[in-house]
Amino acid sequence: MSRISIAAAKAQGSGKVEITGFVQNIRLMKGLAFLDLRDLGGNMQLVIEESSDADIYARTQTINLESIISVSGELKEKPAKKNDPNPVKDYEMLVSELNILSLAEANLPIPVLTKIDNEANLENRLDWRWLDLRRSEHRQIFQVWTKLEEGFRAQLLAEDFMQIYTPCLMSTASETGAEVFTVKYFDTKAYLSQSPQFYKQMAIASGFEKVFMTGPVFRAEASFTSRHVTEFTGWDFEFAYINSHTDIMDLEERVLINAFKKVKELNIEVEIPVSPFPRLSLAEVKAKLKAIGIISEKDHDLSPEEEREICRLIKEEQGHDFIFVTDYPIAARPFYHMRHEGDQNLTKSFDLLYRGIEITTGAQREHRLDVLKKQALDKGMNLEELEDYLNFFRYACPPHGGVGIGPARIIMKILNIDNIKEVCFLPRDVKRLRP
Repeated sequence: MSRISIAAAKAQGSGKVEITGFVQNIRLMKGLAFLDLRDLGGNMQLVIEESSDADIYARTQTINLESIISVSGELKEKPAKKNDPNPVKDYEMLVSELNILSLAEANLPIPVLTKIDNEANLENRLDWRWLDLRRSEHRQIFQVWTKLEEGFRAQLLAEDFMQIYTPCLMSTASETGAEVFTVKYFDTKAYLSQSPQFYKQMAIASGFEKVFMTGPVFRAEASFTSRHVTEFTGWDFEFAYINSHTDIMDLEERVLINAFKKVKELNIEVEIPVSPFPRLSLAEVKAKLKAIGIISEKDHDLSPEEEREICRLIKEEQGHDFIFVTDYPIAARPFYHMRHEGDQNLTKSFDLLYRGIEITTGAQREHRLDVLKKQALDKGMNLEELEDYLNFFRYACPPHGGVGIGPARIIMKILNIDNIKEVCFLPRDVKRLRP
């Protein structure tokens, strides 16, 4: 007999089947044992009677929680709970064969079944992450990841984008040289990539026109907030022959709408956004916030409080969870963001906020070599260190732009999770490098 999933067994509803999984709960009684078995598809109660097989019943006394067992037996309808006004048909198994495939040690270091206080126990749970991930609600996080990326990729592929794979090791820092990890690289040094930005632009200079990627991003920021980690997964796209940064925002709307539609397939309560997303300049956002008494910490950027409040206002006024904040001043943006022709202090850039948190930074890029050099010098950068990057533009490069997206923050908000570490498979922060 071949193993089938618990979900398939319940769909079958009768007959003899074989299922395998983790022992989630054990209830021992005189002459009778009940075990709850869990696999990826659900849970099933196992019934073991001493009178039917004394050897199997004796073996149940040796099983610890979270052990993995394989069982065969007859399916039968599970008796409904007394006084249940809306009974749901369910099934259990009367076990006739039982094999212990992997015996867990007694005394689990963290609970797998018991309700937990996320924040109070988070660091301890992350120490034992593989046990923590056995919980069904944590499995759901990565089902959402999968569906969200499926929608992201599908939309871009439908619009003739090509996936590329860029290195994480760079010869120079991708921004200003600050907040990067330096690593020994044979007889020299390298940097872990803050962004695939330079390589996306190289692809555009190569004539690829439309590219996207998913991969790790590293930030050497000594941040101890609930929304920062030192390594995260980034989603990026870049494309050529744009007229302005509005073309980029239009595409991101299509991508996110399709991604949210895919997440909806999981029967999760998520609101699929509608186009167009609200768009306000940073100056307009600051004015709206000032009108309700929110004091700005910086003129050229938004604080976490400002992000939350502008999202709340837009939700109240327009019923939308997303808002593009556009036209950031040059002080808040890297040297390669194109500046407005009519106001050289403003860039053709934007952030996208979702339910109170920034999830995207995007911009039209400067593709003219002489302007790039000037803007790099304005930022105090060393042109010699940027030589490889600047070479991309020496032999012509089309107008282009793109975005970097932080999907972990999107998933935090979709699932109403308070800490970004919860949605990272193995989070890395200032103090955590294991497991």
